[in-house]
Formats: sequence, structure tokens, C-alpha cells
Amino acid sequence: MKNLFKKIIVSILTWQARIVLKKYKPKIIAITGSVGKTSTKDAIFTVLSKFKTVRKSEKSFNSEIGLPLTILGVPNGWSNPAIWIENIIFGFSLIIFKKSYPEYLILEVGVGKPGDIKKNVAPWLAPDIVVITRFPDKPVHVEFFDSVDKIVEEKSALAFALKKDGLLILNHDDEKVYAIHTKANRRTVSYGTNNNATYKATYVSYINTTDTKGDEITHGISFKLEHDGHTFPIILPNIIGMHYIDSVLAALACAMELDCDLLLSIGYISEYNTPPGRLSLIEGVNNSTIIDDTYNSSPVAAMAAIEVLKEMKSKRKIAVLGDMLELGKFTEEEHHILGEKVAHIADMLILVGPRAKFIADGALESGFNIKNLYSFDSSKTAAKFLVGVVEKGDLVLVKGSQGVRLERAVEAIMAHPELKNKLLCRQEREWKNR
Repeated sequence: MKNLFKKIIVSILTWQARIVLKKYKPKIIAITGSVGKTSTKDAIFTVLSKFKTVRKSEKSFNSEIGLPLTILGVPNGWSNPAIWIENIIFGFSLIIFKKSYPEYLILEVGVGKPGDIKKNVAPWLAPDIVVITRFPDKPVHVEFFDSVDKIVEEKSALAFALKKDGLLILNHDDEKVYAIHTKANRRTVSYGTNNNATYKATYVSYINTTDTKGDEITHGISFKLEHDGHTFPIILPNIIGMHYIDSVLAALACAMELDCDLLLSIGYISEYNTPPGRLSLIEGVNNSTIIDDTYNSSPVAAMAAIEVLKEMKSKRKIAVLGDMLELGKFTEEEHHILGEKVAHIADMLILVGPRAKFIADGALESGFNIKNLYSFDSSKTAAKFLVGVVEKGDLVLVKGSQGVRLERAVEAIMAHPELKNKLLCRQEREWKNR
């Protein structure tokens, strides 16, 4: 009965969303890829919202429900039928009456299973701009597809849904992504560090300063943007992950191609902050620092987080790593590779979940000291352990898939847990009850 109710609700909301798009005719910016969708969406919103009236996907809901919710501007009702009914009533009011509506919609289009874009999105969503971020060699959700090529094909379908006069913005550093431009037959610009990228990043570096005690502190990234024969300095004081440069480049490309002032856009992008749980720096207990990357995890994202841990300065580095889910046949291999990588970076390794044992295997085989390795079944038990081991000057990376719920471990060692609703992911009541 519950699944039937969900299907009926999704069907009604999708029908309403299609009518609303035809009535109000907003410009649609659709973002897909296996890595970086949410950060790219937020970066584009950071800039474009200063020039236009814009609405973005607020949460990373799957496309089946997330797209109609964003288009209609209504919340997820979760298991509350009253909210869903209110949403449907509001959807009809948008259709019947003339209301204020955004000029632009920034939509995050994800894939969880075959057909999510080809069958459920592409037939009715006609974007004005499509941004494709990156296709890892072994993407998330691969267990639901026969091969990596199948998931690339599924996500690429969004490019073919573009309006004939639409714009394709592609990551030039990813061969699979950039290859789409030869098939899509749409106007294309690109971004990345590739010499041929339309919007190119050069001279990328961390911004390091020295505190009053003489210790080095990392507090941002800088790089130069090269475009159309000109060079512009970019400062990102709130960002610590180098891979976020791709999101920033995509945002600047989007703004520029929509005729927004580039110099103003560069100023606005300096305000960009990563969402909760995505390489967020949080003050920890005992004057420690937490790198909170608990929103989700995949092999590529986990490696990027480990690289940040490597580059940042601290007295001791602690890596709290949880299971990476939905990897299917790649589960053991990818966890093992992660263990090999972290073994040469972390001073202490704290693992959470049954799959994390393969991280331990990789780390120990790479020479990590078993005395500094600890394993736990749940985030709650790991949290209790962390409280007793975090010391002054520690840098603590916390990274795991959504289902591991490692935000609980971050909460346990935050210097100001009263700020958890603002700083941590999954603080909604629905998540708290799970």
C-alpha cells in the first residue's frame, strides 16, 4: 500500500511539474554526473542568484521525486500524507492561478537505477543548459548496472534531452564526459585544467597562513582562471578540497555563457561554501579540527578526501572511514585500495562498518601499525571512542557513505554541538528517527 501511494503521488506531482514548466517557461540548468553534482549545483546558484531569480534542488533526493518537488517549490512529505496532499493542492494552484515563479531552475539529476534519466526524465525535461561533471571508472550505484559504460550511457541521455539551441557544459579533464560533445550535436563549452578547456584553471594552490604559535593553517584555495586570452585570479577562502575547483569553473562558465558580468561573478564565487557534510571544516574538542565529509562516499570522493587530509597541516592526523556502499563487485577492491592510500597519510585509523575490514587489510598490507587501527560496528560506538582520543592539534577526517551515519561521530567531537543543526548533514527529524 505504501509503494502504491508513493507511485500515485509521484505520478501526480510529475504531471503537475510538466504543466508548470509549460506555463511559466523557466530556463532550466540540469546537472548530472557521478561526482560533484551537488557542489556544482550550489556553486552555480551562488553566482547566478546574484543576477537572476533562481531556485535550486534543496536536497539530493532521487530525480523521480526531487525534480517535481523543486519545479513545484514544495517540500518532501516523507511519510506524512497531509504534507503530500498540501503539495498537490499547491501544485494545482500554480496551474490554475498566475503566481510568481523563478526565471531559472537549477536541477540536480541523479541516477540510482537504469532508466532514471532515459525513461523518467529525458522524455519531458528539456533543459536549456546541461552540465556534466565527471564519470569515475567505477561510479557509485554500479551494482545496479551491467557495466560502467551503461551508467555513462544513462547519464549522457540528459545531454540528448537538451533543447536544440541549448548549451552543453562539460568537464574537459574527463575523457568520457568530453566525448559526449561529438554525439550530442549541441553548442559546447568546457572547463578544467586541460589546455584546450574553454574555462581553464592554472596555478592551483592551498592558501596557508601561520597562526600566533607559528603553526601553519590551511584556510582556502587560490587559482587563476584563463578564458578567451585573459587571466583572472580566483580566491576561495571557504574551500579546502581541490576537486571543488571543477564546481567553481562550471559555475563561472554557466554565468559567463548567460552573459553575466565575469568580474562580478568572480567576486560572488568567493562566497561559495560547501554544503554540510562535504569537506566542511568544523572546530573540534580540545582545539582540534574536523574535516566533515560525512554526507556520502564513493571511491573517487574518498580518495579526494584523503588527499585533503594529506595536504593540510597538523600535529596528528586521524582518519575515521566508514563503508562505501553500492559498489557491488568492486566493494572489496575499492576499500582495499583506500586502505593502501590512507596508510601513508593517517597516524590513527578508525574504521566503521563490515566493509571497512577491507580498508584495514589494505592499510596493514601497506605497513600501517596495527596498534593505531581501531574498528567498530556502528557510528555510535565509534563516536564514544573518539571522544576519548582526540587531542589538541589533531586533524580528524570523517568520511563514509550515507547509510553509515558518521555525522554522529562528528557531533560527538564538535566543540560546539549546539550548532549541529546548522553545520551537520541529516539533522532533520525524519533522519533522526532512523
